[in-house]
Amino acid sequence: MASSRTNLTAAFVAGLLSVTGVVGLTFWTVRNASVYRDIGRYAGTEADLAASLILDAGEGVQSIIGPDTTAEVLQVTPRLGAMFNSFPGYVIVVDRKGNVLFSSSSVQRLDSLDSALLTDQLSNISSGGAAGVLALKDAGVQVLFVARTVSGTSTALGRVVVGAATDEATALPRVYIYALIGFVLPIIGLAGWGAWATLGLNSERIAKITHDVAAISDGRSLHRRLSVEKAGQEFEQLVETLNAMIGRLESSFLGLRRFTADASHELKTPLAVLRADVERAMSEAAQSERLVALEEALHETTRMADLVESLLTLARADEGRFDIHREPIALKPLVEDVYETALILGEASGVAVNLPFTADVTVMGDRTRLRQLFLNLITNAIKYTPAGGKVDIGLGLHPDNVTFAVRDTGIGIAAADVPYIFERFWRADRVRSRMSERGGFGLGLAISQWIAQAHGGTLTASSRLGRGSLFTVTLPLPVQVQNA
Repeated sequence: MASSRTNLTAAFVAGLLSVTGVVGLTFWTVRNASVYRDIGRYAGTEADLAASLILDAGEGVQSIIGPDTTAEVLQVTPRLGAMFNSFPGYVIVVDRKGNVLFSSSSVQRLDSLDSALLTDQLSNISSGGAAGVLALKDAGVQVLFVARTVSGTSTALGRVVVGAATDEATALPRVYIYALIGFVLPIIGLAGWGAWATLGLNSERIAKITHDVAAISDGRSLHRRLSVEKAGQEFEQLVETLNAMIGRLESSFLGLRRFTADASHELKTPLAVLRADVERAMSEAAQSERLVALEEALHETTRMADLVESLLTLARADEGRFDIHREPIALKPLVEDVYETALILGEASGVAVNLPFTADVTVMGDRTRLRQLFLNLITNAIKYTPAGGKVDIGLGLHPDNVTFAVRDTGIGIAAADVPYIFERFWRADRVRSRMSERGGFGLGLAISQWIAQAHGGTLTASSRLGRGSLFTVTLPLPVQVQNA
């Protein structure tokens, strides 16, 4: 299969040849039409001159008595006939009855077939009308004939028919052949070579980009970027697009590696504990120790099941296979229900939970998922708030949206860590060190953000280290509520 460079060059040269052919054919058609008009004018001028010569010579005919009859015969005078024979074309004089009175020497040299054809067509060549073109086979030429009426006092004279050959005038002049061979074709060849060279440069650039992409696509060199200097706007845009794609792939690969490492880390500890508990329960230990080991094993199994369930939720969300069943949801009863659960969780941790205000508002959403979102935020706030602290919950109504806010007086998050808190398995080192016994998997906020976005809303966070955090869920209102 030919390369794109070859195909494009061939198409370019074929296009040039086609355009040249069309332009040449158009020029040739226009030129021939102009030449035929010029030949027609020339033949008409010759015919007018012949008619004028007849009139100037006293109508240029004489009556004679035939050698074997008493009838008078009209014929052109020898002097006038000599003038007509000097015409470069064909000259024929006919009377009003259509009889030929004179034929120039060029007509007389025609063979019988061409002569008969010409005689038959004389009646079709009208005076002052359109010129007629006859193809004389023996002579091998095309002749354009023009007729003129001899207007004089004589009633015997009819018309003068003058013909001019068109072959030489309509034949392709040599200068055109020389121009085609010596000028047009070399230019087309030079243009084709230029296209080949230009496309060759582009092919080299494409080959370089292909080679660099192949070297990067092994997954270990995603830190590299493509570079093509002075390659034109199209190649620069292509390289920028590919670099942006490689950057996204690098982020995805890094996230996947970090995700794999974090998931392995999260599973490694409970599996080790589970294994130790099972081994302890299988040993010759007291019944009470076996029950404790089995209880710890059950606890670790529950934690792993929660982790797997969270991972499955996020995986389905990434693939778009986790549907949100939207229906009208009254948020005030839902928030109050969540608040009751939060009171129990806060009491166990020594944290006061307050619900200062709620708004009576309805949104379109999935009740189960919204409850999970609100509980995730509240549980997170209680988990990282020391005993004696407090957590405030609020549901506010705005002109075009509704907000659910959770504010705590907990340990807070460093400003440098805030942009990463919604990443999967992310937990700040300070939080890990101080709250390790309460630590989760680092998936709750990622799931919460997905739920908010799936409802067409947002989840934002603001925090200061040691001064607590504020998480705000913003959900859109139905159109009818906005217009109310």
